[in-house]
Amino acid sequence: MKPLSGREVCSILIKHGFYNVRQKGSHVIMQKIVFDSTITVPVPMHKELREGTPRSIIRQSGLTKRDFE
Repeated sequence: MKPLSGREVCSILIKHGFYNVRQKGSHVIMQKIVFDSTITVPVPMHKELREGTPRSIIRQSGLTKRDFE
């Protein structure tokens, strides 16, 4: 998987129905309402995310790895 920036991850999440709730420091909190629950994903707004961070975001968001390629 290619290195992603926080901005790229946010744009991918927005394409899949997430929206920006708030930002505190260098982290943006993205949310998506699914039926009667809410999925919340924090995204660090760094130029290049560490290797495990996108994997964690993929797991938390419920999207697939292919969505991020």
